[in-house]
Amino acid sequence: MKKTFTKVFSAVLVSATMLAGLTAEAQQTTLASANTDKKADAKADSTITTTTTVKPAAKQDPAAWVPTRRLWGYAFGDLYFNQHTDGANRGPETQYNGTPGNRNAFQFRRLYLGYDYDINQKFSAEVLLASEPNANTGVNGTTNIQNGDNLVDGKMAFWIKNFNIRVREIWKGTDLVVGEMSTPGFALNTGNSNAPTSLSEATWGYRFIEKTITDFHKNNSYDVGAALQGTFDPSTKNFGYVFMVGNNSQSNLLAASNPSTGFYKIFYGDLWGKFLDKKLYVDIYADYVQTGAGTATLGETAHNMEKIFVAYNTKPLTVGAEVYTQMFKNGVTSAAHGTQNANALGLSFWAKGNINAQWGWFGRYDNYNPYTNFDSAVPTYTANTTYGNYSPLYKEQFVTAGLDFQPAPKIHFSPNIWLVQFKDQRAATTTGHVPDGHDLVYRATFYYTFGK
Repeated sequence: MKKTFTKVFSAVLVSATMLAGLTAEAQQTTLASANTDKKADAKADSTITTTTTVKPAAKQDPAAWVPTRRLWGYAFGDLYFNQHTDGANRGPETQYNGTPGNRNAFQFRRLYLGYDYDINQKFSAEVLLASEPNANTGVNGTTNIQNGDNLVDGKMAFWIKNFNIRVREIWKGTDLVVGEMSTPGFALNTGNSNAPTSLSEATWGYRFIEKTITDFHKNNSYDVGAALQGTFDPSTKNFGYVFMVGNNSQSNLLAASNPSTGFYKIFYGDLWGKFLDKKLYVDIYADYVQTGAGTATLGETAHNMEKIFVAYNTKPLTVGAEVYTQMFKNGVTSAAHGTQNANALGLSFWAKGNINAQWGWFGRYDNYNPYTNFDSAVPTYTANTTYGNYSPLYKEQFVTAGLDFQPAPKIHFSPNIWLVQFKDQRAATTTGHVPDGHDLVYRATFYYTFGK
C-alpha cells in the first residue's frame, strides 16, 4: 500500500510540475508578444505631430511582481565558559557534550550563506550552505573533533542544507517544492510563498540561543523530497497546511548505515492557524516512518511523532508551549521484558518580552522523558532505533534565560545561561545507576543577519 501511494504521489507531482511549466511558458510567450506590440506602438507614435494629444502613461501597479535576486546569510556564536560538566558525559545531542569543565572559548555555532532566485513568476530556487561546527572537546586541544562540520584539520566546512525549486500556485494558495528543503517539524525558511510563518522556531525567535525542543532531540529539520505548502484562505493566510514526503536522510547520501533510506519514506503533515486577529498561533504536526522490516528476533521498527504548538503574541509579551509524544516501535529490548515500544514525551514552555526599544528578555524550560514506561528495576536496555543519539535511560531538564540587546536592527548581543540536568531513571540501588549530574554554561552570545 505504501509503495502504491508513493508511486501515485510521485506521478501527481511530476504531472503538476509539467503543467506549471507549460503555463509559465505560455505566460512568457504572451509577455513577449505584448512587448513587441508596445515597440510597434512607440514607433507609430514618433510620427505624430505636436498638435496631437498623447494620453498619459498608465500608472504602474504597486502590486506588480518584482523578481528576487538575494544573497543573504547569518551567523551566531558565543564566548562561553563551561562552569560544570556532567561526570557521566550524558546528553550526546547537546552542544557541550564532552567539553571539559572550566573550558572557555570563542565559538561559532552556525554560519549560513543562502541565495534566493526567482527564475520567473512561477518558479523560484533556493540554495543554502551551512556550517554548524562542534567545539573541540579534547583536553587542552590535543584531540580534534572531526564529526559535525569539522574537517580533519579542525577547520570549519560548509555543506548543502537546502537546494530546491518551488512552483508557485500550482493551484490557488498552494506551492509545490521539490528538492532538499526545510520540513514542517518546527521551521520553514522561505518567505514570499504559501509556507507557514508561525511555526515554533520562528515564533520562539531565539534559535541563536537554542533549538526548539523537537530540534534539540533530533526531529528532522530538513530532508530531500517533495512538499505541498498551502493556505486554505489565500487572501488572508490565516489557515494552512504542509504535506511532505522525504527520504528521512536529511542531507546525507543514501547509506547502508541507515536502513530506512532508499527503502522507506517518511511522511510529514502539518496544520496551522492564526486566531484572534493573528495573536494566537496553533500548529499541529505529525510524522511517520518505517525504519526496518524486522528480523526473526526483532519485529518491524518505526517511529512517529505527534506535536502541538501554541503561542500567544502581544506587543510587550509572547508566551509559547510545545508538547509532543514520540513512539519508537519495538524501540527497546531488555532481558526482563523482551522487545517493547518506547514512548518519549517532551514539554517546552517559554516567554519573551521587551524592556525598551533596544533591550529584551527571554526564559525557557524543557522537560524530556525518553521512555515513559521505563521499569526502574531493569539495569540494561538496548535501543533498537536509528533515531540519533536516543537513550531510554536518562530524563533531561533544560533551562535557559538571558537578555537581548539590539543596538541596530538584525544585530543581537545576548548574555545568557545554559543548563541541562540529567536524571537516571533506574533505581539508585540498581546496577549501573548514575547519580544526577548537569552541564552549566555561561555565555555571551552574538547574532547578526545580512541580506534579508
